[in-house]
This record gives sequence, structure tokens and C-alpha cells, in this order.
Amino acid sequence: MCTGGICVQRSCRQGLGQYRVISFAQSFHWMDQAAVARTALGMLEPGGACVHVHATTHRGIDSDAVLPYPRPPRSAIDELIERYLGSASPWGKGLPPNKGDREAEVWRAVGCHGPQRIEVPGHIVGRSSDQIVAAIFSLSSSTPHLFGERREAFEADLRRLLHDANHDDIFSEQMRKTAADIWRPAASSLSIAAPAG
Repeated sequence: MCTGGICVQRSCRQGLGQYRVISFAQSFHWMDQAAVARTALGMLEPGGACVHVHATTHRGIDSDAVLPYPRPPRSAIDELIERYLGSASPWGKGLPPNKGDREAEVWRAVGCHGPQRIEVPGHIVGRSSDQIVAAIFSLSSSTPHLFGERREAFEADLRRLLHDANHDDIFSEQMRKTAADIWRPAASSLSIAAPAG
């Protein structure tokens, strides 16, 4: 199994073989999607498939679920980020345009059929302040280098905001469902069964 576009690109250059499954997640929108998709198809074993995982992992969703701990103060966090970075889209800061809305078009254009979609319901998670800070810095729109010399000041303000929201520094969120789209070359007869239940 190969995960991610970096593996695809390196394998193509280094001749590291073929794979039954190649999976992509939050990396695919950064790539030259058509070129990477074509390369991935050429690396599949007969009967293999590409799997594109759709998941929002950095934050939960609004819901009526009863939570064991308070929700993170997301609106206040967003306002804090905007105060430091402004309201400009991250795609205007030297990043490629987000092509997430045309991924199905790309897979079909390179000769795939599908997708077969498998969905996993979202669940309630507990998150510490450390995990929330790490999740915010993991985003392209609030990655540490964007703050420059103000990164430490931003983090201090963020941690203060979280601690004021809950002195125990632990929060709960209802997560969005996760979906996996399975794309197969048009001639493939592979069948990947969805889990029972």
C-alpha cells in the first residue's frame, strides 16, 4: 500500500514497484492532480485501486450532541487568527489554488470509474489545548511561518484563550463523518467490499 503523492512521485522516479492500493487524503489538493492521478494508475497492480479519503480532522462540527467537556471556542479562535493574519485567503499567499471541488472530474478524466464510497460516521472526541494548538498550526491557512516573528505571541494568546474557556484545558467535539472514495481503472474488476453494518 502506498499513501500520499510524495510516495507516488518518489516511486515513479525510483522504480519502487507497483501497489494494490494507493491512498490520498489531505494532500491531493496540493498536487498537479491530473499528472499524479495518471502516475498512480500506472503504479497499480492488476485489479488495484486508488482511494481518496475525505476527512476534516482539525475541528469538529456544530451539533446537538451532549458532550462531556465544553466545545473549543472556535469563533474566538478564528477571530484571533484573523487579528494576526488578516482575512485574506491563504490561496493568495503564494499557495496553489484549491482544486478540491474537481477531484472527481480529474479521476474520471484519467480513465477511472466510480467512485465506490464508504462512509464512517463521525464520533465524539476529547481534545487537549495542546492538540488544538497543534491542529491550528497544521493548517495551510495558519501554518507557523505565516506568523513570522509573532508566532510565539500568537500561541501565547491562543493558549490563554483556551484556558479562559476551560481551566481544565480539555474540550470535546463531534467530528464530521469520514468518507473514502474508491477509484478503479476502467478495466479493473477489483471489488473492495464495504464493511458490514
